[in-house]
Formats: sequence, C-alpha cells, structure tokens
Amino acid sequence: MTSYVLQRFAGMLVVMFLVLTTVFIVVRLAPGDPAALMLGPEATPQDVADLRARLGLDRSIPVQYAQFLVDVVRGDLGQSIFFNQPVGSLLLQRAEPTIFLSLFSILIAVSIALPIGIASAYTRGTLFDQGTISTAMLAASVPSFWLGLIFQQQLGTRLGWFPVSGYGGPDTSFIERMRYLILPSIVLGIVNSALIIRFTRASMLDILSDDFIRTARSKGMSEWQVVIKHGLKNALIPIVTVIGLTFALLISGAVVTERVFNLPGIGSLVVGAVLRRDYPTIQGALIVVAGLYVLINFLIDMLYLVIDPRVKY
Repeated sequence: MTSYVLQRFAGMLVVMFLVLTTVFIVVRLAPGDPAALMLGPEATPQDVADLRARLGLDRSIPVQYAQFLVDVVRGDLGQSIFFNQPVGSLLLQRAEPTIFLSLFSILIAVSIALPIGIASAYTRGTLFDQGTISTAMLAASVPSFWLGLIFQQQLGTRLGWFPVSGYGGPDTSFIERMRYLILPSIVLGIVNSALIIRFTRASMLDILSDDFIRTARSKGMSEWQVVIKHGLKNALIPIVTVIGLTFALLISGAVVTERVFNLPGIGSLVVGAVLRRDYPTIQGALIVVAGLYVLINFLIDMLYLVIDPRVKY
C-alpha cells in the first residue's frame, strides 16, 4: 500500500511539472504584448521597454522559464499586471464562490444521480428505466446558461425565492452569501447529474448480473441488502471516478454559470485576465486549477484503496 501511494504521489509531481511547462509555453505563445496593452496606445516605445524590463519580459525565454519554476516552488505566483496585487491573494479572494459552488453542485448532482441510477439499473427495461435514460440525455443536452436564465426568471424574479445574481457586498454574512449560490448550484447539479446517472446505471447493471448477486439472493437476503450492500459496494469504483472528475471539472469549468449569475469566482477572473493579457494572473489561475485537478485525481486513487483494498498499482 505504501508503495502504491508513493508511486501515485511521484506520478502527481511529474504531471504537475508537465502542467507548469505547458502553461508557460501556452501563455507565452498568446498574441499581444502585455506591457503595451497595460500602458495603452499613447505609451511611448521607451515606456513599453521600461515596463517589459520591470516585469522581466525582456529576458530570454529559458531564463523566464527557470525563474517561473523557482517562483512557483516558492509559492510566488507573481504580481497581477492589471490589479497590481499578488496573484495568490487575488485567487484566494475569488476562491470562495467557486469552491462552494462546485461543492454544492456536486452534492446536488450525486443526490439526484445515485438513487435514480440505481433504481434505473434495478428496473432495467421498464418504462421508468427508459424515461430515466431519456431524461438524463435531455439534461446533458441542455446548455447551463439557458437553464440558468430560466431559473433566474422563474425562481428568482417571479417567485422571489432566491437572489438572482451577484454575491452580496463586503458586509454580507457567510450564510447570506451562500444563498446567492443556491440557484447556480441547482443548475450545475442538474446538468452534471446526467453523466453520473448513466455511469451509475451502467456500473450497477454489470454488477447485478454477476453470480455473487444471485448467490446473495439464494441465501434469502432482502433486495435492499443485495442491491445496496453487495451491488453498490462493488460498483463504486467507476462511480467514484466519474464523481471526482465531475467535481474537478466544476472547479475549472463553471465559467459560463459564473458569468450568467455574476459570481466573482476564479472563472470570471480568468476570462478577464485573458482579455487583458494579464500573464501572471492567467498563469497563476491555470496552475491552481490544474493543481486542484491533479490533487483530486490523487485523492480518487487513494479512495480506491478504501473501497477495495485489492487494488494494486
């Protein structure tokens, strides 16, 4: 087990090194001079050259790359060109809505998907099963921005149950800020539940047709024990995998929903940074999001050991 954990941890470090290299190359290949964009069209060539020197952009690419790696290892993600403050602080300020939005969304998605997926597999071929498959395909096809607008109009504006957009002011309490996340969380939860339903159904179908399930029934166990204790327990690995990957994608991919609900999250920050050619902010955000993605995958691998100790690397 220790060997497995160490190998997975070493693999995580290799992936992070490749991610850092890719982020550096992609950002440097982006068109436009950040110094010229920051100073505006009235800046003189000397002003642009001075700013490039101050930002370190006049150095050779290998030197910039080496300095970039050293800074990341030290935890220094640079200084935002547009906001003129450390990127790390900027990301921390924007992390709360994104993390809680992703967390609430995955909880809603799992609450919807697990019971429906299990029931669909158990009633295979029935009208309920066919309806579940069709509904899951429909939910996966609906654009999140369209569903968000419908919810804003019906549940926010018409019924007044939830705030329509924003994230409150500086004096807003934590509980009140969480209220702003209810509608976008429901939207993302519904959209992302479709994939988990399909994986849960497929995984349960494989397990429920195995011999040990028939053996459990022949011993006189109740259907609840057969399906949940024996069936779900053995079907969990692919289900946990898709839940973990969906959570990771929510953290990095909730940009559209954040824009629709005007949430000041990491996604909105990245979009603004790309439009302004704010290289340090783009780099910092991509590194943090990629790091979370890799970390979640590592935790999923560790969870395999808890679910099934027979798992080997």
